[in-house]
Amino acid sequence: MPKPTADSAALGLGVDRTSPVPLYHQLAQQLEAAVEQGRLAPGSLLGNELELAARLGLSRPTVRQAIQSLVDKGLMVRRRGVGTQVVHSRIKRPLELSSLYDDLEAAGRRPATRLLRNTVEPATAEVAAALGVAEGSDVHLVERLRFAQDEPMALLRNHLPPDLLELAAARLESTGLYRMMRSSGITLHSARQSVGARAATVQEAERLGEPVGAPLLTMERTTFDDGGRAVEFGSHVYRASRYLFEFQLLARP
Repeated sequence: MPKPTADSAALGLGVDRTSPVPLYHQLAQQLEAAVEQGRLAPGSLLGNELELAARLGLSRPTVRQAIQSLVDKGLMVRRRGVGTQVVHSRIKRPLELSSLYDDLEAAGRRPATRLLRNTVEPATAEVAAALGVAEGSDVHLVERLRFAQDEPMALLRNHLPPDLLELAAARLESTGLYRMMRSSGITLHSARQSVGARAATVQEAERLGEPVGAPLLTMERTTFDDGGRAVEFGSHVYRASRYLFEFQLLARP
């Protein structure tokens, strides 16, 4: 079945020649916004570069540069004999005390979970320090693969104090960990979090559908309840091609 071709006129694309922002970047920003907002759906074709250039009064290299920037971000792909096709939009996640499951659900991205491990193991020095327990003492480990619209997004490893709450496999695959905590009467109050990046290992690449060595975003978070008790230590990796963290920065007075 042929893929739908985007109507560039309906997308309201245009450039401001008086702006200091380069023309290709203006076009790229508008196309990216159309993808993120769902006006350019995954699978749709962008259309002919020459026609788009002529309609906007741009040179073909300018249009090609704009499209290439989105190809580089993983939002579009050039297919021989097909044209430029929208692949997906990246998930933007604000840095706040929320779970990935809830964020995906709120964005309408159909979250799903595959439970990889649900067990008790001795706490390493890092986990013990994060949770405030003795090294070598029992902690609960939950490891999951999180999907959005049937596509793998993140590998989630969470350590929790023993006997904090019931961690039934069916619940772990049907909802988010924070939602389970709240339903068990745990009030989440604050967290200490760090974000970084590294290359995917062989196992991570296989599970996430990325090449070995592909860039991954990392996040480590220790979450505390309203009594100051550490209730979970998360160590997560996300596909950089599908995911980003969004910061809001305020100037100091």
